Amino acid sequence: MEAQKRLTLEDNIVISVGLFGHSGDQEVWDGMDERTLSKTKEMLDDMHKRKIDMSDEIFVINVGGYIGDNTRSEIDYAIEHGKKVRYLED
Repeated sequence: MEAQKRLTLEDNIVISVGLFGHSGDQEVWDGMDERTLSKTKEMLDDMHKRKIDMSDEIFVINVGGYIGDNTRSEIDYAIEHGKKVRYLED
């Protein structure tokens, strides 16, 4: 949220993720059967790529240098589509 605020104050239109899988949205997944979980993750992956399509660049929140598999896939997608990629940490 801090990065979103900073980027907004730097005169950027911020399109953020809707869920934070590793930090606080566990209730979304609790009780989901495997089929629903799989379909939901697939839908979210597609949605993130559509957001990248609408963007000029992406800003990766890579605290401690960590980049997970899904984020790596989104970075690759952005690069393949000519989008600039910036990172919170080098």
